[in-house]
Amino acid sequence: VQLQASGGGLVQTGGSLRLSCVVSGFNTDYYAIGWFRQVPGKEREGVSCLSDNDDKTYYGESVKGRFTMSRDNAKNTVYLQMNDLKPEDTAVYYCAASQNVQWRTAAWYKYWGQGTLVTVSS
Repeated sequence: VQLQASGGGLVQTGGSLRLSCVVSGFNTDYYAIGWFRQVPGKEREGVSCLSDNDDKTYYGESVKGRFTMSRDNAKNTVYLQMNDLKPEDTAVYYCAASQNVQWRTAAWYKYWGQGTLVTVSS
């Protein structure tokens, strides 16, 4: 099982980025796929999740209405479209996968990709 995150970079306040997470070794239909972010000295924060249980997409309050998660099964890729970015969105972003998760809780996720850095300048 592998997850490969990419798409981070430097963007100005109000700008957009799209993160990608290419998954291999498992069928994403049967796994929850989550995006987390982390800044130094803080715990990983749940950003969004495509649930495996109820086919819903969940978002953290701080990103609701600005971020959109989607999936392209043909490409085995999950995306996080981030719009109206703010300096407080600056973090290393990770994608993760597992089954039957409490989506906001990083410890529930079994598989993790490497992080991709998003920097939003003011």
